[in-house]
Amino acid sequence: MSEAIKKLLENYAPQIKNRHDLENVKRLICKKYHLSTILNSDIFQEYQVLLSAGQKPLKLLENSLRKRSIRTLSGVAPVAVLTKPYPCPGKCVYCPHEDNVPTSYLSNEPAVMRAIRCQYNPYQQVSSRLKSLENNGHQPTKIELIVIGGTWSYLPTRYQYWYILSCFRAANNYPKNRNNIFQQTFSEKKAQIKLITPDKQNLSLVVLKKLLKKEQKKNETAHYQIIGITLETRPDYISRQELLKMRELGCTRVEIGVQVIDDDILKLNQRGHGVAEITSATKLLKQFGFKITYHVMPALPGSNPVKDLALFKQLFSDERFQPDQIKFYPTVVTHGSLLYRWYLTGKYQPYSDSVLQKLIIACKSAVPRYVRIMRLIRDIPGESIVAGNKITNLRQILKDQGVKCQCIRCREARGLKILKYQINFIKYPASHGIEYFISADSLDGQILYGFCRLRLDQNSPVAPAIIRELHVYGELVPIGNDHQIQHSGLGKELLKIAEKLVVKNKINRLAIISGVGVRQYYRHLGYHLQKTYLVKRLK
Repeated sequence: MSEAIKKLLENYAPQIKNRHDLENVKRLICKKYHLSTILNSDIFQEYQVLLSAGQKPLKLLENSLRKRSIRTLSGVAPVAVLTKPYPCPGKCVYCPHEDNVPTSYLSNEPAVMRAIRCQYNPYQQVSSRLKSLENNGHQPTKIELIVIGGTWSYLPTRYQYWYILSCFRAANNYPKNRNNIFQQTFSEKKAQIKLITPDKQNLSLVVLKKLLKKEQKKNETAHYQIIGITLETRPDYISRQELLKMRELGCTRVEIGVQVIDDDILKLNQRGHGVAEITSATKLLKQFGFKITYHVMPALPGSNPVKDLALFKQLFSDERFQPDQIKFYPTVVTHGSLLYRWYLTGKYQPYSDSVLQKLIIACKSAVPRYVRIMRLIRDIPGESIVAGNKITNLRQILKDQGVKCQCIRCREARGLKILKYQINFIKYPASHGIEYFISADSLDGQILYGFCRLRLDQNSPVAPAIIRELHVYGELVPIGNDHQIQHSGLGKELLKIAEKLVVKNKINRLAIISGVGVRQYYRHLGYHLQKTYLVKRLK
């Protein structure tokens, strides 16, 4: 196999311009060496060896080898990790319950399967995910850590700090550990890196906090930087104290299970909170500068397509809500849930595929240009769904039908070069503050190159002006490389425009909610670390 791959790279690499060329060459080599197949990840590993020996990079070959290239086309590499199974404070009728799996998750979901292989150890999960991304042609030097597993805020505090500490350690140690991540057993790896496990070592919270700060400081200049952390929780667990703790951990985005903004439907589904808690949580999150993702569940018991659409539109017409991102999780029936028993007795019937598709098309058309639709379905395997949507490529199906959407995800540049662009402003009220969405768009408005979310709020405990997000789209550019969209200076331009807007509103102090790995970037632009935010006095 090794000889075949070397011959492929030696004789054919410069000729490979796209995936079609790659597959033709692989078939030729397989026939010559009597092989059934050659994995792209194996070719990429050998290619990396040649690069380290001084070979000139072949960009077209890299693009052809890269599996699921869309993963890093938004500028960051998402790394999802799962917390250990822990009791859930909720009793939602639609949530499945499986032994040794966090509530609402299933053991055959891809992220859960990866976590189980790592025995839910965060260090192992991060390390193996980075290795997998690299094997498939990605360069995950800018990591968006996404912590899933249910209600983060309900987990023991000491476990929370140990968990995030382990994730930072994994990123910081990865360059020296990457070659033996899959060779060692879990126990050998644990001994080597001296993992701190709360169950076996009686470390105090004070010690864990000190260790976390140490690893965060390292990560500011590490090769693999955690530039953002996402935590998921319930609206009724959001408080000022909880958000201060999240910031200490390095969190920049919070996903909350909103499901639906209707008290009667929430009560029927035994959600355990109402619209008032959603409203309060949203306001607090924005005042602290967090990006907010709403989980929305159409087709819940007690709702119907007309009501779902009206409530979805209200998310963007009512200033109490205004999420930055949306995840559609259409209700499905799975074993181990109360909803399953309701379905068997005829008390619940999910929407048909055609009804659901029409609803989602209508919802997509109602999404403002400053919102990103992150998901249209949850990644639940079809064999686990008793009733409800089983279409896994719903986004592609809608795209093939010519469905158009103005959301951020549908317009982001994804590796395109910046040509001519214009700066646009969208101003809207949200949670007793004013939000500005400052964007760099193509002249026809169809391509989004970058944007900045600026909030003005005199009641914010952080600062009267705060940047909640600054993002330049394009293919992920490794740190130190400066020829792609992300290092064109567009981010600095958007930041400068935001600063001028703040001064125009007679505010002289601007804060930025920054991921740990991005702190150095803002320091170079005149910002200094104040508690967990980057702050600058404006003239």
